[in-house]
Amino acid sequence: MRRSRPEKRIITPDLRYNSVRVQTMIHHVMKRGKKSLATRLMYETMDILGERTKKDPLEVFETALKNVSPRMEVRPRRVGGATYQVPLEVTPERRLALAIRWILGATRARTGKAFPENLAAELLDAYNETGAAIRKRDETHKMAEANRAFSHYRV
Repeated sequence: MRRSRPEKRIITPDLRYNSVRVQTMIHHVMKRGKKSLATRLMYETMDILGERTKKDPLEVFETALKNVSPRMEVRPRRVGGATYQVPLEVTPERRLALAIRWILGATRARTGKAFPENLAAELLDAYNETGAAIRKRDETHKMAEANRAFSHYRV
């Protein structure tokens, strides 16, 4: 176990939209340190979102993230010989991380088109409260609701 928590790194906003969330998404899209490629893919996605919705792409992106982010999740807690799934509220940082992870997971599971088109389609689905990432959030909420009886075992 760690002796102490590592300090939070400060993420600078991206250049085009001046948004920390877009920059965080770029960091999650990035593979093998290819940040310029990840940035290009993200900005292509935002352009596609703007074309398809005729709205501000940053607004669509923020709404999609908000729709996907879970409010509750279950964490295992060992009491005696049994392990209980205890429902807990999700912290804002973890909410964002889970939302981004689920959206990118659903995007990478899609096939047939280029990555920016798939990511734009997944973000649009999340914006409209449909798609695989929203289904994942609903599953998480159902698990938390089903295990509400164990909520007194808070971690």
